[in-house]
Amino acid sequence: MRISMFIAGRIAFNRSSSFSRFIINIAMAATAFSVAVMIIATAMINGFQQVISEKIFSFWGHYHITEYRAAGGPLTEQDPFPEDASLEKRLSAIPQVKTVSPFATKSVIVKKGRETEGMIFKGSPAGQSLPFLIEGRPSTAPDSGYASEVVISASTAAALGLKLNDAMFMYFMRGDGLPPRVRKLTVCGIYKTGIEEYDKTYVIGDINLIRRLNDWAPDEIGGYEVHLHRFSDMDAAAGPISDEIINAELGLRSMQEIYPNIFDWLGLQNKNETIILIIMTIVAVINMITAMLILILERTNMVGILKALGMRNTSIQGIFLYQAGYIVIAGIVIGNALGLGLAFLQQSTGLLRLPEEAYYMSVAPIAIQWWKVALINVGTLVVCVLVLIIPSLLIRRILPVRAIQFK
Repeated sequence: MRISMFIAGRIAFNRSSSFSRFIINIAMAATAFSVAVMIIATAMINGFQQVISEKIFSFWGHYHITEYRAAGGPLTEQDPFPEDASLEKRLSAIPQVKTVSPFATKSVIVKKGRETEGMIFKGSPAGQSLPFLIEGRPSTAPDSGYASEVVISASTAAALGLKLNDAMFMYFMRGDGLPPRVRKLTVCGIYKTGIEEYDKTYVIGDINLIRRLNDWAPDEIGGYEVHLHRFSDMDAAAGPISDEIINAELGLRSMQEIYPNIFDWLGLQNKNETIILIIMTIVAVINMITAMLILILERTNMVGILKALGMRNTSIQGIFLYQAGYIVIAGIVIGNALGLGLAFLQQSTGLLRLPEEAYYMSVAPIAIQWWKVALINVGTLVVCVLVLIIPSLLIRRILPVRAIQFK
């Protein structure tokens, strides 16, 4: 095999101009292009999933603990239950859990002049830090009563013509045919997640206001948001969190269960990633097979001479497989440089912009997972070399007498 490797190296690194050199360059470029596209595609899809997931979890947490409802949805108002300091302490002690915070929601109509919007009022403890705040501040906890301040989304502010420190009327809905209760509240902050389902639906304020309007006790809440350190901790944390919920009337639901449409959509991106990887691998393989056949045909004379000198078919096949290996490795190296270079460029500059209303973000995100980059490199090399064994079998059909005369 050392002789095969030596001859393959002399052919592969021969700089003289020939048709085979042209084909080698094309095969190398095609392999580099395929590898670069695969790296960029996986980085962008991973970044896309990561950004959307972080937005969802930062706004709502990873898990909700509420009173069980068979038909409960994301916009369903909760039944109250007493806040349990012991439960909060036990949940906070779970290694995967980052924070535990109470919340409650209520249907409202927001009005400014003649403009109105139907929304959901999300009540959180006043003064709690809020994600995606682009202007202003969270509501300030008063000495008594409730904070008469709210944080609205940028899209709601634009639709109603509101800005910081503006006052607006909010109508809180009541059931049983009762008229809504009206409160005058001040805009203290503006947030923007980029997720239309959130920005056009939620206004954030003090949970004490919901307690007052619903005639709840001062310690009653609608549920708990459980935030984890990482999305990857969700499966590991589900069991311990469920074990700590002693109250049989309480239930645990993940964000995937509450917003299945968004997570189903994110799951489709994995299929897109798989399709791209398969197509690019096929492109690389087809180009390498074509290059291998041309290299064998161009070196038919050499094959005949080597056979006449007594070299075995397997050793001659090794020459072309080693040569193909050089081409694939060179293509992979160039593809990594190109793919990772473009990925880092996008990551640092944000050159590629996206329509936020369609993609929930304004810049194409990049999240490089190095194990996937390594898998792309190894997979491309192994698949190409294994597939190229088939065209190399053509060497067995070459007869020395005819090959030496071949021109």
